[in-house]
Amino acid sequence: MESPALLVLAAGMGSRYGGIKQMDPVGPDGEFVLDYSVFDAWRAGFRSVVFVIREELEAPLREHFGDKLKNKLEVSYVCQKLTDLPAGFICPPERQKPWGTGHAIWSARAAIKGAFGAINADDFYGAQSYRVLADFLRSPACDEQTYAMVAYRLANSLSEHGTVSRGICKVSEAGLLEDVVERTSIEPCTGGARFKDADGNWQPLTGEEPASLNLWGFSASLFDKMEVLFREFLESRGQELKSEFFIPTVVDTLIKRGKCRTRVLNTPEFWFGMTYAEDRVMVVGKIAELTARGVYPEHLWR
Repeated sequence: MESPALLVLAAGMGSRYGGIKQMDPVGPDGEFVLDYSVFDAWRAGFRSVVFVIREELEAPLREHFGDKLKNKLEVSYVCQKLTDLPAGFICPPERQKPWGTGHAIWSARAAIKGAFGAINADDFYGAQSYRVLADFLRSPACDEQTYAMVAYRLANSLSEHGTVSRGICKVSEAGLLEDVVERTSIEPCTGGARFKDADGNWQPLTGEEPASLNLWGFSASLFDKMEVLFREFLESRGQELKSEFFIPTVVDTLIKRGKCRTRVLNTPEFWFGMTYAEDRVMVVGKIAELTARGVYPEHLWR
């Protein structure tokens, strides 16, 4: 089968981080977290990458990657624009907030023709996660009706510096995703983890739950299905100035409507990311440790 593409969601505003986290150097040679994601994907067999970005990030990203990806990956840039909507819809003039991860993926519909993986630019997913996903995307199991999500053990995906939101997954005996429930304000605690419910009360979690971190595998059939749901979203919430069209909600809705099935691929990797400014020291340390162990070369692209 044709080599899969990697779709990178890199248009985020970084409001909690306090800066452009997808372009914050954390590696020994000035690499971003994004460099390690692209490097891991390339080693796993991905042969093209599409960056979904804000317009002002295109020039610095092009300069950063320069010739680094030459002869390795075909590179494309897609600007996520508030005005890029299905025919018949107009963006409210007062809206400034992007339409969300679902819209970011839909924005790349003209750039992707086959199977693809989708990731967040500021999350470190680990090499094994890309290998598991690439194997699925290259297999006959990936078709117009069958997608995939790479699931992490919840305890392997929490931040030491604040609470996080995670999609807690229910998985069938056949290994298919049945349900994703978004839990907010999750933090580690003695005995596992905990989250705050709608009333502000702490509820227990074991830490063993499969968690979604927006590491997905799709065929290009997703785009047409997604447009139907995006139209529904815009009809009901398009006039709200901060409403967001999220990819986990898209997948969950398609599953419940019988429009797709989603295989859950498990990874032993530990996630880490740049959610809070305090996370940066931890990220730099973890990448230095992985480099020292030989998981990554000291100069990633040389």
